[in-house]
Amino acid sequence: MSPPHAGRSGSVSAITVYDLAPGCTTDAVDVDEHYHATVNGVVPYGVFVDLSEHVSGLVHESALEAPYEKGDSLIVRLDEIRDNGDLSFSEVQPDDYRTEVVEHGAETNVDDLGDRIGESVRLTGEIVQIRQTGGPTIFRLRDGTGVVPCAAFEEAGVRAYPGFEVGDLVTLAGEVEHREGAVQVEAESIEAVGDPEAVAERLDEALSETAEPHDPDPLVEWEAFEKLRGDLQEVARTLRRAVLDGRPIRMRHHADGDGMCASVPLQHALERFVGEVHADPDAPRHLFRRLPSKAPFYEMEDVTRDLNFALEDQERHGQKLPLLLMLDNGSTEEDTPAYRTLAEYDIPIVVVDHHHPDPEAVEPLVAEHVNPYLHGEDYRITTGMMCVELARMIDPDVTDDLRHVPAVAGLCDRSRADAMDDYVELAREEGYDRDDLDDVGEALDYAAFRLRYNDGSGLVDDVLNVGCDDRERHEELVEFLASRAERDRGRQLDVALPHTDHEELDNGANLYRVDVENHAHRFTYPAPGKTTGAIHDEKVMDHDGDPVITIGYGPDFAVLRSDGVRLDIPEMVSELVEEYPGAGVSGGGHLVVGSIKFVSGRREEVLDALVEKMSDAEIDEELRSTLLGE
Repeated sequence: MSPPHAGRSGSVSAITVYDLAPGCTTDAVDVDEHYHATVNGVVPYGVFVDLSEHVSGLVHESALEAPYEKGDSLIVRLDEIRDNGDLSFSEVQPDDYRTEVVEHGAETNVDDLGDRIGESVRLTGEIVQIRQTGGPTIFRLRDGTGVVPCAAFEEAGVRAYPGFEVGDLVTLAGEVEHREGAVQVEAESIEAVGDPEAVAERLDEALSETAEPHDPDPLVEWEAFEKLRGDLQEVARTLRRAVLDGRPIRMRHHADGDGMCASVPLQHALERFVGEVHADPDAPRHLFRRLPSKAPFYEMEDVTRDLNFALEDQERHGQKLPLLLMLDNGSTEEDTPAYRTLAEYDIPIVVVDHHHPDPEAVEPLVAEHVNPYLHGEDYRITTGMMCVELARMIDPDVTDDLRHVPAVAGLCDRSRADAMDDYVELAREEGYDRDDLDDVGEALDYAAFRLRYNDGSGLVDDVLNVGCDDRERHEELVEFLASRAERDRGRQLDVALPHTDHEELDNGANLYRVDVENHAHRFTYPAPGKTTGAIHDEKVMDHDGDPVITIGYGPDFAVLRSDGVRLDIPEMVSELVEEYPGAGVSGGGHLVVGSIKFVSGRREEVLDALVEKMSDAEIDEELRSTLLGE
């Protein structure tokens, strides 16, 4: 097959002389065509010449017009391709000629490689990872459509093409092959692009197009949610772009029911998208990790661990530093020390949360921040509700697995949203009644407690029935875990309720206090926060809709629950910080649920001040418990 005839110049009578790119093979040459050649050896019967790194042959002395030395250039005509593959040339010295460069392989995109197995191709893109193995050097190359591993060989364990680093724009030529069931390119040459600015601009346009999120109709019509839709679209765009850039995503989420209803759907959508744009089937495992956080903020212990793993992966595997995705967490001033740590390494942070935020403290440190409070809404739009829609923007094909999840998220976080009835009805259409949804939420909380710092992938998927291929197993697992949770909660109530003190506040609210450190089982389910919630639920039922507040406290913490009383817990925390310097007060939450920390030596005065503020709080009938069916 003749080389392509492009970029011609000169007179009509001029012959064409082809200049082969280094990676070209004998597939690029034809008999009777003319080529630029370089002498690589001189022998008594002629000279050996190279047309490229892979095309060489002999010019017999009888076909030479002049003597040559190694390294000299000349023009040759291909006279014969012999049966054994040897090439025979003769020298020509044309009076007039035009040169045409022959690139190695057909220019193609990553997403077309599956149809080009066995072919020679050229790819232009950015190196996003370099990993040295005991054999080849693996370059991961990203163009505007995806990412593919490319193997370059030197001596075993020796770095190939040491002049190139992550972030370089290159043209890579090689042969497409299948290796262990995946597409890979065996690199024959890697060269820097001639016009980096033009290539970078072209790649950025293509990546922006591929990163554009989908725009599915929301699962339910909800005016309040529409205010956040644009913000979620931006997050979807950022996450898809990170996947295309070969940047790992490290997801941190609150280890509770709503946190898992947010993280698991998003995990499935992102892993599917990684699998779609990365030719390596192991890419989802290498580029994504979900991690639960026990604390209601991003602790320094967690960020230190995350950063250490990220730097190790960068050193050992040539990966980029990750993007941090915070779910159902990350909106408060308490998160900022960890964020500042990541800022030292330019690690981008994306936050999707529904806890009361401190935007002045957080937003200078994050790339994206989605929170209903920023749009005049509140905690009733849960993170799980937002992330189900976010997952569908990344990959709409996950929708059928997620229709029941927003209802579970809302019940886990006691949302009184107007849309809850619609979400519960949507779940009913998928075969879940209200009791089923409550059991799924209970099973999730129980599993989170037992898993501690483990993400529980697989088990949590089955409990939530996202990506689970066995509905019967899901139902049996939920029944077992929910029954265990109910048993353990009953045991905890048996010992805690007799030690729960009651008083009526000036505003008419019923206040219950219990020392969950000394009058509840420790280190078992339910934990202090969940124990306080269980006691609160019992008292709400006892009072038949009257306002109830419950405080479960320990040496240096208090957990707060409220029904029928508008407690602005974040505001209370801010006031206590100012009023009691040296008490170490911190914390936050929603209007009706939250937690506060303090130093143990100031416990009594902090709790007394807290009760005083509760006495002045507004009674609000709209916040009555959904446990009463209202």
